[in-house]
Amino acid sequence: MKSVTKAVKYWYLPLIFGIVFILFGTYIFTTPLETYIALSILFSVSFFFSGVSDVAFAIANAKSLNGWGWYFVNGLLTTVVGIYLMAYSDLSMLTLAFVIGFTALFRSFQLLGLSLELKDIKNKDWKSLAAISVLSIIFSFLLVANPLFSGLSIVTLTAIAFLFIGVGSISLAFILKRLKDSPDKLTSDLKARIEELQKEVNKQLQ
Repeated sequence: MKSVTKAVKYWYLPLIFGIVFILFGTYIFTTPLETYIALSILFSVSFFFSGVSDVAFAIANAKSLNGWGWYFVNGLLTTVVGIYLMAYSDLSMLTLAFVIGFTALFRSFQLLGLSLELKDIKNKDWKSLAAISVLSIIFSFLLVANPLFSGLSIVTLTAIAFLFIGVGSISLAFILKRLKDSPDKLTSDLKARIEELQKEVNKQLQ
């Protein structure tokens, strides 16, 4: 109900950092293993700004999306991780991979949670977002569990996790864009009737 009757604000923020994650993931593929730690500054900057964007998006959409809390918590976590990486840029390779992997894992679960919310409102795009989220969870988990899994290098796992997070964020952005446009297609009378129905349902639940 909330998604239909109220416009989603700043839907393009997930699009922006989705593009950033894809560009970053593509670049990581070309990075030699020995320069992985040197990328810690870029990791910290990307996490910091994506975290701040998540917090801003969550606050702006607290009344529009039921899942805004996911964005808020994830934004706080990602911002803290960004600041941590800035302060400790001399982390070892395994420690850096663990921090990045844990953050990517949480963001992946965030996308999965949002896809399940889309399922609840009968949005047909939830399956594709859920599939991308699950793949992102898998590679993020492998990154956290390294070196238990030696089939792929830390660089490759980081790049793949970033790519899936980027694709998932972009997919979510366009889904939110369609939700944003949906209230414009409703007449004022229909909006009022939907709000009345929502009030009646709330009264019965109480």
